[in-house]
Amino acid sequence: MDRFEKAKTASKLGIMGNIFLLIIKGIIGLITKSQAMIADSLNSAGDIFSSFMTYIGNKIASQPRDEDHNLGHGKAEYIYSMLISIIMIFMGLLIIKEGTDTLVKNKTYTYSIWLIIVSIITILTKLSLYIYTYSIGKKYKNLLVKANAKDHINDCLLTTGTLISCIFAKYSIFIFDGIVGIIIGLWILITGLKIFKESYDVLMDKAISNETKKEVYEIIKSHKEIKRITHFNSTPIGYLYQISFTIFVDGNLTTFESHEIADKLEKEITKKIDEIYLTVIHVNPINVTSNTKQTK
Repeated sequence: MDRFEKAKTASKLGIMGNIFLLIIKGIIGLITKSQAMIADSLNSAGDIFSSFMTYIGNKIASQPRDEDHNLGHGKAEYIYSMLISIIMIFMGLLIIKEGTDTLVKNKTYTYSIWLIIVSIITILTKLSLYIYTYSIGKKYKNLLVKANAKDHINDCLLTTGTLISCIFAKYSIFIFDGIVGIIIGLWILITGLKIFKESYDVLMDKAISNETKKEVYEIIKSHKEIKRITHFNSTPIGYLYQISFTIFVDGNLTTFESHEIADKLEKEITKKIDEIYLTVIHVNPINVTSNTKQTK
């Protein structure tokens, strides 16, 4: 449960931080009519939604398995991550459109020292949120929290662009305002597409990585009593995987002996490989005189 409590804390901090930034960036952006700052404020609005979706998705995913959901609720993380990505894609396209319009129409805005102050406040706030959120997402392998962390560090970099734009505006150079707006939009769009793909892969039951599969086979091959391996399958369950396969053992072994081999192997794989949530092994007898080697 510690994993979900930490994710809940990260999402709450994200919501509070983004509401604060939305208010100050929105007010200054509207007063000065800076496209870069307005785009930054819209990005904060999207971040509030992302943090809120993180909170809801994490809450659902933390629920234990039940009669209707035998493998738990882990995929809720990826459903809500996909919702976050869709909003990010929409926001990115909208900001790109507005930035392009600013460039084409050569729009200007009123410079204010508050543009620079708000940009610096945003960078410091987002950097703090990123450091905390990234550490939680990495430690607990939580895609929702990782998506939030990407949002935070993206905002640091993008608001740096806004800050540069504001500095140029002090000298009546406004072309960077539209350019920064477009860059912010592109960044949000690309990040959204990446999160969408990662979520889609899990929801479509993408198989376990070749590296992890190789680790499983190495463990199996260390058991000389296993003569053959077939029907290897893997299914994602939230951020973990369930795997299943068939092993062939000496047909002269008793039923108890052959199943004891499978039971020990299941426990060993689950213990040694963090990505494996559950291992299910089917046992078949084999004539050892004609089949002496393990095969995949």
